[in-house]
Amino acid sequence: MRPYAEIARRHPDGIVDLSIGSPVDPTPALVREALSGATDAHSYPQTAGTPALREAIAAWFARRRGVPALAENEVLPTIGSKELVAWLPLMLGLGEGDVVIHPRAAYPSYAVGAQIAGAQPIASDDPHEWPASTRLVWLNSPGNPDGAVLDVAGLSKAVARARELGAVVASDECYAELGWDGPWATDPVPSVLDPRVTHGETAGLLAVYSLSKQSNLAGYRAAFVAGDSALIERLLVIRKHAGMMPPAPVQAAMVAALGDDAHVEAQKELYRRRRDILRPALEKFGLHIDRSEAGLYLWGTTGDDAWQTIAELAERGILAGPGPFYGEHYPNHVRLSLTATDERIQAAANRLG
Repeated sequence: MRPYAEIARRHPDGIVDLSIGSPVDPTPALVREALSGATDAHSYPQTAGTPALREAIAAWFARRRGVPALAENEVLPTIGSKELVAWLPLMLGLGEGDVVIHPRAAYPSYAVGAQIAGAQPIASDDPHEWPASTRLVWLNSPGNPDGAVLDVAGLSKAVARARELGAVVASDECYAELGWDGPWATDPVPSVLDPRVTHGETAGLLAVYSLSKQSNLAGYRAAFVAGDSALIERLLVIRKHAGMMPPAPVQAAMVAALGDDAHVEAQKELYRRRRDILRPALEKFGLHIDRSEAGLYLWGTTGDDAWQTIAELAERGILAGPGPFYGEHYPNHVRLSLTATDERIQAAANRLG
C-alpha cells in the first residue's frame, strides 16, 4: 500500500485515508472522567472483571442485544477483542489436525489465530462445507469488511451445524450497534446468544464485543466475551495465569460506557451522516456497493482489479483498502471506512464527484 499512500499524499488538499477503521472522534467525556477517577489503581486488577463491570456487561446485553439473564460467570472482559480473536484457538486447546472456520470475506486475525495454534484455517460461509475436523467456527456479524449481517435464521443454521460437529461457535459482533439498511435500519442486529438462536442452551457459544467502535475506545483496549460458562471459566483460568488483566481504570471506564446509550446514538448519527455523503459519491464514481448493510465500511467494486481501483482512488487523494487483504475470494473489491472527519469525508465526496 505504501506507493498508493504516497500518491494520495501528493494531492493538493492532502490525503483522505479511508483504508483503516480507526475512530477519529473524541472519547465521550463521561468515560474519560470515569477513567480519571479510577487512577488510584494500586492493587492488581481482577481478571474476571469487577462486580460492577460484570453487571454492566450483563445489563448491556439485556438492554441492547436482547440477551437476558446472563450470570456473572458468563461474561469476561478482555484487553480489546483482537487479542481474544488471535489467542482463542490456542486457549481452547486446538492444534494440528483441527480446523478453524472463518468467513470468506474476513479480518485476517481469524486465520492468524488458527495458525498460532497450529490448526488449519478454512474460509467458508456455507455450514454444509464445514468438515468433520472443525473445532471452532468464527462468525462475524456485521462483517468486516463487507458489512453483511447474519439474521436469526443464518445464526441458527451455523449453530446447528457446529453442534453436529462438536465445534465451538465464536461470534465477533463488534459492529452490532451500526445497522443501516434493510431490517437493520430499525431492528437490532441479533447476537449468537439471542434466545431465538440458543433456545435456552448456550453451550459451545461465545459472543465477542468491543467498545472501540460504538464508544471511540480503541485506545483503551476495552472489550469482552460472553456465553457458555464452562468456556468462560476455561478462558478465565488461562488468562489469570497469563496475566491478561484489563487495567482497573479501563474497567471503570467500561462501566461508564456500557451504562450510557446516549453517546452511542450520537456516534451512530455521525457515521450515518458520513455514510450518506460518501456512498452516493462512490456510486457516482462507478463503485457498486455490495452488502454493507451495517458496520463501519462500504464494500464495493468497479468490476476492475482491486489494485486498479486503489490506484484510481489514490490519484484523487483517497486511500482505500484492497479486497485481497480480506481473502482471496475478492480480487475486485475495495473497502472504504467511515472513520474520517466530516471535513475529510466531504473532501472525498467532492473529489469523487
